[in-house]
Amino acid sequence: MAKIKTTFFCRSCGFESPKWVGRCPSCNEWNTFTEEKVVQGKTQSVRQAPKEKIAPVKISEIRAGEIPRMHLSDSELNQVLGGGIVPGSVVLLGGEPGIGKSTLLLQVALHSDFKTLYISGEESPEQIKMRADRLGNDKGNASIVSETLLENVLDAMNEFQPQLVIADSIQTLYSDLLDSTPGSIVQIRECTAKLIQFAKENHVPVILIGHITKDGSIAGPKLLEHMVDTVLQFEGDKQYTYRVLRTLKNRFGSTNEMGIYNMSGAGLEAVLNPSEILLAQRDEQLSGVAIGCALEGVRPLLLEAQALVSTAVYGTPQRSSTGFDLRRLNMLLAIIEKRCGFRLGQQDVFINIAGGLRLEDPSIDLSIAAAVMSSFQGIPLNPKTVFCAEAGLSGEIRAVQRVEQRISEAEKLGFEEIVLSKYNKIPSGKRKIQIRTFGRIDEVFEWIFG
Repeated sequence: MAKIKTTFFCRSCGFESPKWVGRCPSCNEWNTFTEEKVVQGKTQSVRQAPKEKIAPVKISEIRAGEIPRMHLSDSELNQVLGGGIVPGSVVLLGGEPGIGKSTLLLQVALHSDFKTLYISGEESPEQIKMRADRLGNDKGNASIVSETLLENVLDAMNEFQPQLVIADSIQTLYSDLLDSTPGSIVQIRECTAKLIQFAKENHVPVILIGHITKDGSIAGPKLLEHMVDTVLQFEGDKQYTYRVLRTLKNRFGSTNEMGIYNMSGAGLEAVLNPSEILLAQRDEQLSGVAIGCALEGVRPLLLEAQALVSTAVYGTPQRSSTGFDLRRLNMLLAIIEKRCGFRLGQQDVFINIAGGLRLEDPSIDLSIAAAVMSSFQGIPLNPKTVFCAEAGLSGEIRAVQRVEQRISEAEKLGFEEIVLSKYNKIPSGKRKIQIRTFGRIDEVFEWIFG
């Protein structure tokens, strides 16, 4: 008879402890331990001992070639993954409920040229069929298995022999070998390990959908993100139709890539040129609006930075930021007040990045500062001017990376001039766009407002 043992696991890092402790000794997080039941003598080892002896190989003797990739029907997903999905890799896709995770991967399954197995633990085949009819363009290569028991899922995968596996979601799968509820840390770790073993042995890519917690992290131990090869985050505001797919971890590519989708009645549509959509259309020039250029991966994005500066009604002025780091905003306001002489200590400052995006590229510092000063002075900026530079604490304007791509993007969209740091190496050649360079932030404001 199997022996039942009670163990405590940390939800943050997966650390195992025989008793409950308030602070995890591994990750130092508080109140993260949960009680789980583990059946000893019933579980099986995830990895079996190799049949043949493995000899060490020198790195200099290994012949490295290009990683083979499977190109999916979704161009944005291919770009985020680094050019396509690698056979045998395991991808974890996380996002808030209702953001469109299932819709995105169902589109991939329906439009794929590969033999795809869609494992659904949350919806019935009839529900998936209704969504598939709405999405349309079914190539007939996708099959559905509505099952939550891991052993049955593995039997179906071995029998069907798919070229691509999608599991929706990993929290709904459970193994009969463990005496724990579905969604517990032990179940998630065991089910993920079994799917990884299947992917590596059969060279079949597996995409897992993961739920997220209240604080925005993927449910389950942090160990889950270490086990998989790629972690993607699907985010966006439900009030907007745009969705952003980001890479948090990628063993086969860059982690700076980003894909943008537009949610419509027919599903998720890839936005091939997001700069044209992110720039709002205005009939007249308004103060507090500046155009900036951010870089996400290898893709330059032109966006609209909006600022509103007004006199504080109460004693303490407000500082609010949407889509931009609030701490960096406070730093920029201190730079403007110290280096440019503008008094913003008794002013309410509100910042918004149009389109619902959240960016961390420091190259939009100058556009944020220009929008703040435009609203403070009540003077509109030239709508054909792009600001692209990072601001330093001493008031200097720092250079940004890949300036040639930023200039080309602004020129392609019809802008007349771009403001850069004089420390940037400007590429030579004739251009329609005028390039203006400055060394200090006060020089920029003198040029703008005279």
